[in-house]
Amino acid sequence: MRYLPLTDADRAAMLDVIGAASVDDLFIDVPAEARLSGPVEGLPMHASEMAVERHMSALAGKNLSAGSVPFFLGAGAYRHHVPASVDHIIQRGEFLTAYTPYQPEIAQGTLQVLFEFQTQVARLFGTDIANASMYDGSTACWEAILMAARITRKDRAILSGGLHPHYGEVVRTMAKFTEDEIASLPCDLKGEPDDAAVIAAIDDKTSCVVVQYPDILGRVPDLAAISEAAHAKGALVIAVVTEPVALGMIEAPGNLGADIVVGEGQSLGVGLQFGGPYLGLFGCREKFVRQMPGRLCGETVDAEGKRGFVLTLSTREQHIRREKATSNICTNSGLCALAFSIHLTLLGGGGLAQLAAVNHARTQAVVERLTQIPGVSLLNDAYFNEVTLVLPGDAREVLRELADRKVLGGVSLGRLFPAQEDLHKGLLVAATEATTDEDIETLAIELAAVLEGVPA
Repeated sequence: MRYLPLTDADRAAMLDVIGAASVDDLFIDVPAEARLSGPVEGLPMHASEMAVERHMSALAGKNLSAGSVPFFLGAGAYRHHVPASVDHIIQRGEFLTAYTPYQPEIAQGTLQVLFEFQTQVARLFGTDIANASMYDGSTACWEAILMAARITRKDRAILSGGLHPHYGEVVRTMAKFTEDEIASLPCDLKGEPDDAAVIAAIDDKTSCVVVQYPDILGRVPDLAAISEAAHAKGALVIAVVTEPVALGMIEAPGNLGADIVVGEGQSLGVGLQFGGPYLGLFGCREKFVRQMPGRLCGETVDAEGKRGFVLTLSTREQHIRREKATSNICTNSGLCALAFSIHLTLLGGGGLAQLAAVNHARTQAVVERLTQIPGVSLLNDAYFNEVTLVLPGDAREVLRELADRKVLGGVSLGRLFPAQEDLHKGLLVAATEATTDEDIETLAIELAAVLEGVPA
């Protein structure tokens, strides 16, 4: 098919076939008062391609990009170094243009990539199996809650106070349509995770407990203790990992009793990308495989005994009857999954552990330097590459002033939890292998100046 504009003759011929005198006749069912009679008020008229390009470039120039200034943002999206080889490989035509393997017999390359991706995620999470990826971490979290409800035949989910509030919002929004009961525990500025509160909330009606690991404040919850308590009540444990690099240093959630592990794969290979597209990770115990959403790629042999790959499980509504589907909001984000897999392959197990150690060391350097500033204190002494600091004033105002000074100094808990006044002094600071000593010193100098009221 040639993608060329229709000529007047083409339009006339089409209108003649359907018996319409003009294009306007196609909208006759729309009341006249609801139709546009001219340009949309407030919107500019069309412009040339060059004029639009200049305008958009000017708007883009107002952005403060992650790579141009000291960068300490986190809260589920982290700036890591992505090797140039990752982008080089995913730009190859056979990868860049590949789509969902609806005809798996002619998509062996795509299936192999996803099979290897699944293997890596399962090993990273400590689960028996992993699916062929999902949209992002938040929707994967909701899918896990639905899955737990199907398995346990219960409909009460407990969300830890340490769960990322955006994940909680997605869960509560979706639960409006399923009538699942969502018990959301509050987040507070305590040095220890809310393990005791989570355990106390579990009852016989609980389908699952959702715990972020490490949590939104950078704390590391005791998954083993929570898992023991949940299993005693017949509930499942869903661990949420927003920073997979952390698993190069701390124990895999599946090894600590988590039944389902979900997360965000952005940190490896994908990059920040102005907020997307990202990559959902999903793993679980093998006995739950038929309740798992999405796709599962498997390895087999063909009639000649040669190695081959198949879609072992396809539970989306596009593959099976809608009433039998376990999900209709998932995809396998193939290109992002490939980028994740390439980056993790380049690192290897030893490289991931080394990368994790560097991330933790960089965060320790940030903590050591910033807590020397009068009025700045450390909330928790166990963390990975993100930690919560407590400021003497509202962190939102401090961060605005830091941005004016060309420093992206972190994430305010007041932005994440606007309704909780007690959290507004909390400042989330994240550091990675991309954080330099110069970045840390600049943040410390500018933060001290802001707190002292020194003009920029």
